[in-house]
Amino acid sequence: MMFDKVLVANRGEIAIRVLRTLREMGIASVAVYSEVDRDALFVSHADEAYLIGPGPATESYLVVEKIIDTAKRSGAQAIHPGYGFLAENATFARACAEAGVVFIGPPASAIDAMGSKIEARALMEEAGVPIVPGVTDPVDTLDDARVIAEDIGYPVAVKAAAGGGGKGFRVALTPDELESAFEGARRESEKFFADSVVYLERYLPQPRHVEIQILADDHGSTVWLGDRDCSVQRRHQKLVEETPSPVVSDDLRRRMGQASVKAAEAVDYRSAGTLEYLVSGEDFYFLEMNTRIQVEHTVTEAVTGVDLIREQVRIAAGQPMSISQDTIAPRGHAFECRINAEDAENRFLPTPAAITAYREPTGPGVRVDSGVQAGSVIAEIYDPMVAKLIVWDVDRDSARRRMLRALSEYVVEGPSTLIPFHRWLFEQPEFIEGGACHEELAKFADEPTSLGGAQSDAPAQDGAEREELATRNFVAEVDGRRFEVRLQYPASEGGSHNGPNPGKKKKKRSGSGSGSTAAADPNAIASPMQGTVLRVEVAAGETVEAGQVVAIVEAMKMENEVASHRAGTVADVAIEAGQAVDADAVLMLLQPEG
Repeated sequence: MMFDKVLVANRGEIAIRVLRTLREMGIASVAVYSEVDRDALFVSHADEAYLIGPGPATESYLVVEKIIDTAKRSGAQAIHPGYGFLAENATFARACAEAGVVFIGPPASAIDAMGSKIEARALMEEAGVPIVPGVTDPVDTLDDARVIAEDIGYPVAVKAAAGGGGKGFRVALTPDELESAFEGARRESEKFFADSVVYLERYLPQPRHVEIQILADDHGSTVWLGDRDCSVQRRHQKLVEETPSPVVSDDLRRRMGQASVKAAEAVDYRSAGTLEYLVSGEDFYFLEMNTRIQVEHTVTEAVTGVDLIREQVRIAAGQPMSISQDTIAPRGHAFECRINAEDAENRFLPTPAAITAYREPTGPGVRVDSGVQAGSVIAEIYDPMVAKLIVWDVDRDSARRRMLRALSEYVVEGPSTLIPFHRWLFEQPEFIEGGACHEELAKFADEPTSLGGAQSDAPAQDGAEREELATRNFVAEVDGRRFEVRLQYPASEGGSHNGPNPGKKKKKRSGSGSGSTAAADPNAIASPMQGTVLRVEVAAGETVEAGQVVAIVEAMKMENEVASHRAGTVADVAIEAGQAVDADAVLMLLQPEG
């Protein structure tokens, strides 16, 4: 029996994505929103909407009791969790069952089994799925970690047992780096997952990150729907996904698909799920299973024509899938670009801000999954994703060119976004040939790096303030030919609609923490973004080296390391853990040189 009403326990683009399918299926929908999201676009897409609490997710979107109570109040028979938040929370899945509400996702037992990477590795090894050399038991102490690392060989990865999305993941290339990696992974895992358990495995330098989409129902059918290559990442966070992978042979793809079906059957899985693998040559190793719909499910939909959300809903309602392995026939090539509010030229730092102008690309083979419009605010307390841009065409190069065309049409003004970065990436010779640009992306993540003209803003310089630019567009005709002219000037100069007013002086950006900004002070170490101080790594009187991490600032659910721009002695520390700081706020001062 199909549902009459479904609650969507999420926000932003994934909430709209699910709400659209529910409307197409003739199912009434319910949205839940925080105080920060009162005017968010997704709220207006639902038939009903309910306020569930303040902005912080821990007081709204992550509160199980509020979500289930709203489902009961509204008469929703089922809850779709989207991705993130409660999507892979076994406690939530069980609470839904106890309340008589259907969880549109896998059984809690499968979430439990795959939620712990240690248990999942052991299960996969037993099921005959290849795993990366390492241990399947928790590593409790640094001394234990040292013994294990020597046994499996460096480099090693220290990984949170409950981790995901790059959180709780550190790499030690040498024994000297193990302590920092071990403690960092434990600390981040405790913060994000309330679980400090970690394990060790061999780190494979520059493998391809390839995943297999599966679906399983209660009628004995489990299928795989092709692969997705997610190798283009920064700090283990995905930036671009594509299908099929340019480096996976037909034989390897088939073996990975068959292994994924075995993996799903080993935990009695149902619903949509994704098996993630590290691929090196013709070998593949189990990485993890995501027991939910993926951000990048869109590219699989583009090449198969299968609505994965619709299949999730059908399966949760007890119906068989509308597809079988024999009917799945991927065609063409698809890319997805994550349009995040981040500044690629400034180490991918988040850029929360209001969107002042917004226009999405259209045309053949172009799809945009977004949750914003002009006037929407990208809030610092949530994920920095603005939208996902998806394109399809008959082959990889045609799809790549179509993506470039779509990116050139995409307009987002207000926050800096990754649109210029994607335009740069899709024209890189290495990417065109199917490479993942690991070395280039590592440079972007480590230090301010220019996109070589692809970015509209001027590149950041170490120790210098990034000037915010305003843009004016003009049209001119010369000898009957039309020219479009873009004028950029310092936003602080203001001006009329005709351009900047040079008589107005630049305003300084205010900061918190020390109550002042770094401005041009060569002795100041400033916060590169607005956020919350998670950890202070040094104290007054300590000597630091150039590039040494002195503080960690959390912004938009990501930990960002703040490094000293020069060597010296810390004269004053103006912050403490838990303190909110603005962009450019002085975190600490170094003693003057000389």
